[in-house]
Amino acid sequence: MTKFQIILSNIIITSTIVAAFFFITQNNVLKYNDSTTNLTAADTIYVKNKENLNQSIYNSRNTIITETVKNVSPAVVGIFVKEVRQYKYNSPFNNHPFWQKFFGNQIYNKEISGLGSGAIISQDGYILTNDHVAGTADEITVTLSNGEHYKAKRVGTDLTSDICLLKIEATDLPYIPLGNSDEILIGEWVVALGNPFGLFDVSDKPTVTVGVISASGMNLSPVDNRYYIDMIQTDASINQGNSGGPLVNSMGELIGMNTLIWTAQGSSGNVGVGFAIPSNKLNKVVGELKDKGFFERDYWTGLRIHSIDEGIANYYKLQDTRGVIITEVIAKSPAYEAKLEPGDIIRKIDDIDIDNYETLKGVLQNYKTGETIQIKILRNNENLLKNMKLAKRDF
Repeated sequence: MTKFQIILSNIIITSTIVAAFFFITQNNVLKYNDSTTNLTAADTIYVKNKENLNQSIYNSRNTIITETVKNVSPAVVGIFVKEVRQYKYNSPFNNHPFWQKFFGNQIYNKEISGLGSGAIISQDGYILTNDHVAGTADEITVTLSNGEHYKAKRVGTDLTSDICLLKIEATDLPYIPLGNSDEILIGEWVVALGNPFGLFDVSDKPTVTVGVISASGMNLSPVDNRYYIDMIQTDASINQGNSGGPLVNSMGELIGMNTLIWTAQGSSGNVGVGFAIPSNKLNKVVGELKDKGFFERDYWTGLRIHSIDEGIANYYKLQDTRGVIITEVIAKSPAYEAKLEPGDIIRKIDDIDIDNYETLKGVLQNYKTGETIQIKILRNNENLLKNMKLAKRDF
């Protein structure tokens, strides 16, 4: 091969290598650019999905419970009360006839402060709370969730049902509508709001606890002449200061007023068992308090009754000791007019089961003078219904 042929061959080979290298390099650059473009699109999709996910999580946090709390919180109030009470000096002279002859009873006055919760139930300033919160107070101050303070007037109170109605001079207030407590569902979500331990005064906002309706129709023993019949039980935390606050359902309706807690021995805190007065009872008593300032119960029944013990249950062949037995019916009394007889066993009044004498006494406190009640009795192993009008005694 000549020298010229060798040089030409080298040029061709070199050109081929350079061309191949250029082609490969350009192809890789294009591929790199394509992959860069695809990566940027993926990043965009990822960011977008993340934003949508965050929005979805945020939306899921806005549940019906949080919406209910937001809607009803402005209508919850803190209540601060002052009352002047009289006390006897702890002295041996107070009980000695000789010293009492000259000095009488040694008494001093002491101002007592207390706190509780309440719920605004009308735009014009009617507020619902417990009688044991404000029923005997000399001075009542109501704090709204916007920080405003009002002196409240007591419209009326009822110790027996533990219900008190207050009024402040204001208009266009947020309020919580009363629901129908007969429609509550065992297990449904409920929210308790109020002023436990005076925390409302710290932030002008109610404390919120959430739970479910644990039971309904609970008949409790009387406390200080207050009768707690047909109560709503909830596991939403209720503590000292929550008394008088609203128990609302997920629709934002007031279905009960937080009133009592069940405590373990040696404790005063919540153990997951709280009780609320049902809204239908609240509505009934509030109507009377607005009209009269009190709930009228000056009726009589003409009944003499006795709780059922094991001996009575065995004699009448009863399967349990629930109910009361009528021992006497006074002539010309409401019970006489209803054709009740000695030996009749009262098992139920309207829809409320009668367990014993205390239950019957408590159930009758739910009714006002002039109302008619339906009594379910057992007579000679036969279930009968009798209607009795709760009339005033005219002699």
